[in-house]
Amino acid sequence: MQRNRSTKIIATLGPASSSPDMIAALHEAGADLFRLNFSHGEHSDHQERLSTIRAVEKSAGAPIGVIADLQGPKIRIGTIEDGAVELIVGAPYRLDLTDKPGDGQRAPLPHPEVFAALEKGMDLLIDDGKLRLTVIKAGADFAECEVVAGGRLSDRKGVNLPQALLPMGAMTTKDQADLRFALDAGVDWVALSFVQRPEDIAEARRLIAGRAAVMAKIEKPAALHQIDEIIELADAIMVARGDLGVELPVEEVPALQKDLVRRARRAGKPVVVATQMLESMISAPVPTRAEVSDVATAVYDGADAVMLSGETAAGAHPGAAVEVMNRVAAKVEGDPGYRNIMDSEHADPEATSADAITAAARQVAGTISASAIVTYTTSGSTALRAARERPPVPILVLTPSLITARRLVVGWGLCCVHSADASGFTDMVDRACRAAADRGIALSGDRLVITAGVPFGTPGATNSLRIAWVP
Repeated sequence: MQRNRSTKIIATLGPASSSPDMIAALHEAGADLFRLNFSHGEHSDHQERLSTIRAVEKSAGAPIGVIADLQGPKIRIGTIEDGAVELIVGAPYRLDLTDKPGDGQRAPLPHPEVFAALEKGMDLLIDDGKLRLTVIKAGADFAECEVVAGGRLSDRKGVNLPQALLPMGAMTTKDQADLRFALDAGVDWVALSFVQRPEDIAEARRLIAGRAAVMAKIEKPAALHQIDEIIELADAIMVARGDLGVELPVEEVPALQKDLVRRARRAGKPVVVATQMLESMISAPVPTRAEVSDVATAVYDGADAVMLSGETAAGAHPGAAVEVMNRVAAKVEGDPGYRNIMDSEHADPEATSADAITAAARQVAGTISASAIVTYTTSGSTALRAARERPPVPILVLTPSLITARRLVVGWGLCCVHSADASGFTDMVDRACRAAADRGIALSGDRLVITAGVPFGTPGATNSLRIAWVP
C-alpha cells in the first residue's frame, strides 16, 4: 500500500480500536504502525491485537510495524485519609516513608529512591503538575516541603521530580515481564519509558538481545543532559511531550521538540513526535485548528512519524483521527516550503562508501527527475541512510528480511517490501522495476535510481548505484 506522504502515522490500540474491522480500517485510513500500550490491558489483550495486526498485514500485502510501549516506573503518593485533603499555598507539608494515611500535614511517599535524590530547593510536581511542593529539608526517609501551588491532593496521585536524577533503572519488574511477553509475541519495536541516562538504553539492549529495535522515549529532563549519547545508543527516539510538558516549563517544549528532531535526523535515527496531537478528537469529530497546526509543525520539522494515543485507543472517532492526520501530513508535504526545508537541512555524509552512494542517490534522483530511489538492504542501515537524506521522491526498500521490513516502516519515506535478495545486476534492476510498477510508484518509461551492495546479500556493503528505465 503506497501512501501519498512520507511522514508515517502511529496509532495506539485500546478499547476503542481492538476489533479486526477497526484495526483494518485504521490501517486503510493511514496508520502505518500500531502501538501497544503496556500501561493498560492484559497480555491476552495485546496478544489478540497483535494477531489481528498480522492478519491485516497479510491481507494488505505490506509490512506493519508494532511498538510495545513499556510503562516504566511510576512514582505515586500513598493513601490519603478520607480519600483527599486540601493543600494550602505557603503551608508546610511533609512527605515520608511511613505507611500511615496522609492528612493535612503529611502524606506517605513509598519510594526511598526519591528521598535519596532530593535536595533543598528541588520541586515535586503532583498530579501532572497541578500541585507543587518545594523541598525545604530532606533526609533518607522524609522531606519537609512548602506548598507552592495548592489544591486537592487525593490517593495515588503521580509525582514528577524534574530536577532530580533518580537512582533507579528504566524498567520495573512489571516492565521486564511485559518485555519478555512482547519479545516472544514478536513485536518490532520496544519503546522505553523513564530514560534518564545512556545506561538505561544499554541495559534494555542487553535484555532485548537484538530481538526488537529500541525506541528511547525522551520524557525526563535528566535525559537531555546526555541526549546525544542516548540517541547514539537507541535505534530511534520518541519526543514524549506529555511528561516533558509537566516537568519543564511549557514554553520550552516547542523549541526542545525541534532540537530533538534535528539531532535525531543528523544521527540518521527515526524520530517520533507524540502526545496530545489531536487530543480534542477523543470526544469531538473534528480537531481544533491549533491541533492541526501542531501536527503540521512536526511534519515541517521533518519528523519521521507522528503518533496518536488516546485519540485512537479510547476515543469516539479513532478512524477520523487517523484520516485527519493523514490529510494534514499529505497537505504539508505538498507545500513547496516543505521541500525547501527538507533540502536545506542535510547532515554531512560520513567518509564511507555507503554514505557517499546514498547522498549521491538523492542528488541523481533530483537531477534526472527519477520516480523513486530503490534500495536493497538486509540490516536496514542503507534504507535509514536514504531516509536521512529526505529525498524528493519515494524510497522503495527491498529486503529479504520481514523483520527488517517491519522495523523500517517507521522511517520517513520508506516503502518497505519483503522480497528475495537480487542474484545479480540484471535481477536487481528487474526486481526494482517490478516492485515500483506494482506499487504505483513508477510507470513505464520512468527512471529509477537503484543502490545496492556487491556482493549481493552482504549487510552494510552499499557500494553501487544504477540508473534504470522502467519497461
